[in-house]
Amino acid sequence: MTADRPAPHETSRPRSAREVYRDLLPELMRADDRLYCLDSDTGLFDAAAFAEVPGRYLNLGIAEHNLMGTAAGLAASGNVPYVTTMATFAATRALEAIKIDIAYNALPVRIVATHGGLAAGHLGPTHHALEDLAVMRALPGFTVVVPGDAGQAGEAVRQSAALPGPVYIRLGRSATPGLDGAAPGGGPFEIGRAQWLRRGGDVALIACGPHPVLAAAHAADRLAGRGVRAAVLNLHTLRPLDAAAVVAAAEGTAGVVTVEEHWRSGGLGGAVAETLAEHAPARVARVGMPDTFAERAGGQEDLLDRYGITADAVVAAALNLTSGTHGGGNHDPDLSRV
Repeated sequence: MTADRPAPHETSRPRSAREVYRDLLPELMRADDRLYCLDSDTGLFDAAAFAEVPGRYLNLGIAEHNLMGTAAGLAASGNVPYVTTMATFAATRALEAIKIDIAYNALPVRIVATHGGLAAGHLGPTHHALEDLAVMRALPGFTVVVPGDAGQAGEAVRQSAALPGPVYIRLGRSATPGLDGAAPGGGPFEIGRAQWLRRGGDVALIACGPHPVLAAAHAADRLAGRGVRAAVLNLHTLRPLDAAAVVAAAEGTAGVVTVEEHWRSGGLGGAVAETLAEHAPARVARVGMPDTFAERAGGQEDLLDRYGITADAVVAAALNLTSGTHGGGNHDPDLSRV
């Protein structure tokens, strides 16, 4: 793989979350000699950027299992390694090492996984990461974060340095719009604390990840035109999950619509449904990848549209939940493809 680095004349274009991470990590390493960067030949980093921290940038090549074992050894020796690989390889190929070497020993390894969800859509289902959130949030002691934009990605990396135990940070591939316009007064990004983008009492839209959060925000605007007041919650941390915010968002509403770039099973929708089932039972409609592999390679936005991870789908799900008072549909969701 090669890095998609901007040419000098393109530096004014929006940066992707992974580019923010690429530029930030050497800075953090210069300030904290515990930090290491472990690479899996992603092409994201220039070794020259680590000249001031000799010996702390290690490119182990395309050997993800070894990558995690090396990270565990560094962490057990008092260091804080940042491991960079693609999300699908972290969650599947290297899973045994993550479970046994890192999670079992509660080691402070930070796995920064790029190409989350359908971000590598052009490479086909082998490179789609639609199971990673379910896998990582099931491992004891893991913190799991899905930043909503490049700025939040930078904050997630900064804040993760001081956290105990292992951390999984899911990033995309390409630049996405910032959430500033979608989150007036939403408050600062803080790992473990959900971000309110809208307040509303008819239905709650809970999302994670850049495209799903923007889809929820756009859906809320359209629902407002139909007289439906939708709360929007950017639930960027799946673990530890902000249960109080989830309960508050759902309270008094017709139900919750979750939106994620992940299979509908086990990810954000599962986490929200589990939380509400325990604390404040409510109807939950899940917008996410249906129970299928993508039938073809394609661009990320093309695949999101093809498989219904869109503002249109969020509006339809919200109207179905609020059908008694706001003229939505009256059919149940397709239970065969959850």
